[in-house]
Amino acid sequence: MPLTKVLITTKSYPTISSQYDEQLSIAGFREDGVFIRIYPIPFSRKSFDEQFRLYDWIELDLVRHPRDFRLESWKPANPDAPVKVTGHLGTEDHWRERKEIVLKTIYRNFSTLLVEARHEAFYTSLAVFKPARIIGLEIEKAEGEWDSERLEKLEEEKNRGQVFEQPENPFAVMKKLPYRFSFHFTDDKNQEIKLPFEDWELGALFWKIQKKQGDEKAIKEIRKRYLQEYARHTDLHFFLGTTQQVHASSKQPFTIIGLFHPTTPPAVVQGSLF
Repeated sequence: MPLTKVLITTKSYPTISSQYDEQLSIAGFREDGVFIRIYPIPFSRKSFDEQFRLYDWIELDLVRHPRDFRLESWKPANPDAPVKVTGHLGTEDHWRERKEIVLKTIYRNFSTLLVEARHEAFYTSLAVFKPARIIGLEIEKAEGEWDSERLEKLEEEKNRGQVFEQPENPFAVMKKLPYRFSFHFTDDKNQEIKLPFEDWELGALFWKIQKKQGDEKAIKEIRKRYLQEYARHTDLHFFLGTTQQVHASSKQPFTIIGLFHPTTPPAVVQGSLF
């Protein structure tokens, strides 16, 4: 089978669940602009040069995920096979190449997206969504530790080599975030929506600042980055996704799994010829 080329745009922040491998997915776009998820990805067994970054082009052999009804879900044909990084899309061109891939299909009405998510002809579970207006970023205290029973199941999975582990500490479970983050926004019909925000980069930023300066400073910097830098000064879009269990049981299954925040090119001032 020919290898599939995918532009990686999101990495999920790990959660402990009965379907642990699904929570450790990545998502991205094929060359034809189709948005897909890939799970499980066993990062802990990959060499350093295979720890790919966001907006890397990768090549791997993919097959449809046999236990997932969502059409966007794929899995590596051989999880132990090397993942080849073939390129990277930077931002030197003000995100022009990234936008050509990512912004082919944009949702602006949340009700329309929910209809597609529930309709058996679509079961849409990944989407690029353009909020009309950002109202705020809500941050709430969460439970402090992972559930002990789920940790026991995780240990069993780890012994079988099926668990995502931190590259810098291959024997440690990713720390549970002590806060829940949610974006509050409106769509193009002025409908107010609140969605959980669960993104690898958000979690990494929190722990990086919290380790040196504590929770309060970490939260302040997160608000600054996501509300002031991204929401106000970029053309912000959300990457939305579902998990299989929630998709099947919830009226509103979507979570924000990443952000697309292209910068605006500087205006070109036409000078007078005279």
